[in-house]
Amino acid sequence: MVSLWENWRRGAGMGRRGPKFDTFGGPSAYAVELTKRHSSVSLTEQGADSGSMRVNLSWRMRSSDFDGVGRPRGSLRHPLQALKPQVVQAHTQGVVNVDLDLACMYELTDGGKGVVQPLGNFLGDWNGPPYVKLTGDDRFGSPSGETIYVNLDHKDSIKRLLFFVYIYDGTPAFDRTHAVLTLFPSNGPRVEVNLDQRAPQARSCAVLLMQHEKGQLTVRREVRYVYGFQAELDRLYGWGLQWGRGYKAGKS
Repeated sequence: MVSLWENWRRGAGMGRRGPKFDTFGGPSAYAVELTKRHSSVSLTEQGADSGSMRVNLSWRMRSSDFDGVGRPRGSLRHPLQALKPQVVQAHTQGVVNVDLDLACMYELTDGGKGVVQPLGNFLGDWNGPPYVKLTGDDRFGSPSGETIYVNLDHKDSIKRLLFFVYIYDGTPAFDRTHAVLTLFPSNGPRVEVNLDQRAPQARSCAVLLMQHEKGQLTVRREVRYVYGFQAELDRLYGWGLQWGRGYKAGKS
């Protein structure tokens, strides 16, 4: 019989040295978090530069009961408050309504440029250019979040991809949300970027840049907030697209 201690050690990855990877060739349960200090990773070195890559945005609303340093107010008088989570899953009347959208600017090696986003119903294409496909629009921060798929079997046709998040509707309140962008490659560890900086008035955030560097496909953490929308991100990264006002389905 395997002891509870042995089960815990195996689950925590202590039964072997180094991070635990799946052995069947699929995506690993191990995650690489990109930070300011360690901001990039080579997908080629990870063996993760082919097949289907899922890019997911998920977010939760922060509780208004906590101050800027993340500690519960009045914790000395109410010590049990420290046991409560610092974020809540659902939108309530007491929480700012924030609608985060995941999008991607693309530039192809043949010179083609564009955007994949909910606004204007630019959902992209999986089998043809730009080999980037948006699957839907989540307006409520559900656990499944929003997802973009990238067909890395055509990586040689892709020059660069900029994954960004913007607040289309409601109050600009990145500081009231806890958002995570996660890459799930077909092989190797997933890659996570946390949008954890305080930018209360920002409308958009460039999160992750995927591009070819020295013969390898790499991803680099950006997390650059701007106070405008796509056009401002375009100028920041020199995309050179023409922008107009767009609307979501059912909104005007």
